[in-house]
Amino acid sequence: AMGASRQLLLLCAAPAARAFYLPGVAPREYQQGDKVELKLNKLASTKTQLPYEWYTLPFCRPLKIEHVAENLGEVLRGDRILNSPYEIAMHSEDKCKLLCRMSYSKEDMAQFAHRISEDYRVNWIVDNLPAATRVVEPATADSPSRIITIYERGFPLGFKGSPDIPGTMDGVAYVYNHHRLVLKYHTDAGFEGARIVGFEVEPFSVKHAYAGVWPAADATAKPPALRTCSASMPVSHDVSPQPVAEAGEVVWTYDVTWEYSDVKWASRWDVYLYATDEQIHWFSMVNSLMIVLFLSGMVAMIMTRTLRRDLNRYNDAEAKEDAAEESGWKLCHGDVFRPPANFGLLAVYVGTGAQVFGMTFVTMIFALLGMLSPANRGGLMTAMLLLFVFMGIPAGYVAARLYKSFRGTNWKGNTLKTGVSHTYIPTHTHTHT
Repeated sequence: AMGASRQLLLLCAAPAARAFYLPGVAPREYQQGDKVELKLNKLASTKTQLPYEWYTLPFCRPLKIEHVAENLGEVLRGDRILNSPYEIAMHSEDKCKLLCRMSYSKEDMAQFAHRISEDYRVNWIVDNLPAATRVVEPATADSPSRIITIYERGFPLGFKGSPDIPGTMDGVAYVYNHHRLVLKYHTDAGFEGARIVGFEVEPFSVKHAYAGVWPAADATAKPPALRTCSASMPVSHDVSPQPVAEAGEVVWTYDVTWEYSDVKWASRWDVYLYATDEQIHWFSMVNSLMIVLFLSGMVAMIMTRTLRRDLNRYNDAEAKEDAAEESGWKLCHGDVFRPPANFGLLAVYVGTGAQVFGMTFVTMIFALLGMLSPANRGGLMTAMLLLFVFMGIPAGYVAARLYKSFRGTNWKGNTLKTGVSHTYIPTHTHTHT
């Protein structure tokens, strides 16, 4: 009876163990024809830290704009996730599908051109996966143009014309108004349906042409067929691009392609973790590192020369008569155990250091345990902010302990200063990530 009971318990626990997933990262299986939602995130740039909501530019809009619920970390990151008018169904492919036709004024075109000049990037999301960029390497005299898949967050809103790009004018902005959505899926005998494991976008700039007159927005007539692309004639990079210099119309289109992938759902984020990130300001980091190394070298050289001179003086046999008079580094022995002038401020900084160290250490432990998955957007920022608050307890203890070791009397006030004097650290950390 005992053996049967154990087997029954093991059988009951097996499905629960198999179905365990961390919060926010559970997979979703799609059946044939199921709707796949494409969500629109903020427009971000590496040249400016100011993000914009998607519909601040006059893009095609759905009948009703809905904001997706966001956690605290996403709000701090500046994410603004909205629904989109794109229609995607599982295993259903579309070629040159019309999204909308927009008539823009000169001011609208100037907004697009300004965002393109500031290198703003588009951030789309499908099944919690950010879009990867498909980049075309320009043709040279020795090799033709080829497509390179670069996994990085977002893709450009447009590009600036130059003499090296055929069909463009130097300095004129061109917008990507056609997008080829490549969705990769994986199937397995362990589950029904398919799981999305990849999302790639290849942007195109196409000055669409059509025959006839475009019907009014409230008309029931079908729009005319496009002459620049169709189901049998896909868009290529050899067509004339769409400029955004003068007032006019822009026709927005897209393709949907499904590809099978051997990548499993648990490994679909690996390509993003090894990718380059346009948000990293490498020049600023290298510049700061060089300044720190230069100043550290200068201080080390001065201290080495001073210490060597003092040691030579102490070891000089001819200067033994002067040993009674303290000089050089010997003058520091009386200050070793003497409280500093601003020992209260020192205790505050030490306590804050313990707070930041504790926050960093616990965050790294959670990340190593897999509890801060990149699939859970904003999870890292939320965890850091909450841990910074909770680590205020050991910070107050360390600051008060050090303050009392200096024979301070107002240790309660010093603990309060520790809690309120460096509350800008989480915000400062966010602005540099």
